[in-house]
Formats: sequence, structure tokens, C-alpha cells
Amino acid sequence: MIMDGSTRMDLLPFADAHAVTVAGWPTSAGEVVMWCGQQEFPVPTQTITAWNRDEDVRAHVLVEDDKVVGYGELWFDAEEDEVELARIIVAPDNRGKGVGRVLVRGLFAQALGEGFTDVFMRVHPDNENALRCYREAGFAPVDAALAENWNSAQPVGYVWLRGDAEAAGS
Repeated sequence: MIMDGSTRMDLLPFADAHAVTVAGWPTSAGEVVMWCGQQEFPVPTQTITAWNRDEDVRAHVLVEDDKVVGYGELWFDAEEDEVELARIIVAPDNRGKGVGRVLVRGLFAQALGEGFTDVFMRVHPDNENALRCYREAGFAPVDAALAENWNSAQPVGYVWLRGDAEAAGS
């Protein structure tokens, strides 16, 4: 259970039945690219369920009053001893209300609870709302040289962020 003021939200494991809801959240092809890097709009539900077949991915939904309001994934990399928060999206009618920040903090707490202290995320450079949200949730840009190195194999120059447990209030 996650409390945000007087609101109770639960971070629950993703189930295939959630894919239909999550697939309907991106409002444009551009948003799909910024969210998950896919070119197909709308995103097929099968794509979302397929993401969750990867053994290193653990997807979650944020639920408020029995309504799914957010989705995000933890990508575990045991070899590098790190976790990446990924494919975070909030239902359109819940955006701008702090739900994304609650979701990110919940996912971050999950990663820390699994014993990982290196927690990262990459954000499309044009996704200003997401960048603001993630900074408010306790993430800060990594060193520029590190970001440049990580972006060498990426299709776009992402903004790479690292979680700070103290800043996130964890």
C-alpha cells in the first residue's frame, strides 16, 4: 500500500488482463515513441503482454479504488547488479495529479527492497513532464560521460537518471 496524502494506492503485479487498459492510454503515435520506443499506434495488447514474458522484467500496475491508474516495469540486470525503471505511463485522466511520482517511488522502493542500490531510468529528451516527475520522485541525471556512453547504442540521446533513496523519501 502506498499513501499519498489521504489517497490509498496499491502497487500490484501486472496481469495480462491489465494490457487492454494500459494499451489505451497513449494518446498519439508520438506519445508511444516517448513511452516505449515503439512505432506502432495504438500499441497492441499482445505487445504489452509479451514484454512481461521476459524473466528479467517485473511489471506492476498502480491501483486506486480498484481502478488501474499507472503502469511501470522493473528491468533487473543481475550481471550489472542494477535495476532500470521502464515503460512508465499514467492513465490520461490521472496525469498532472502526482500519480506518476507515486508510481515511480513505489517501483523504486520495490527495487531497493530487492537489495539493489543502483536504480536507473532513461527518458526521452522531449518528455519534459516525465523528466519533471522523475526528478520530483528522487531521480537525478547521471554523469554526462556515462550518459554519452550508454546512449552510444541507443536510437535517441536519452536523459539517464539515477535514483537517490534519500531524495525519494525511501
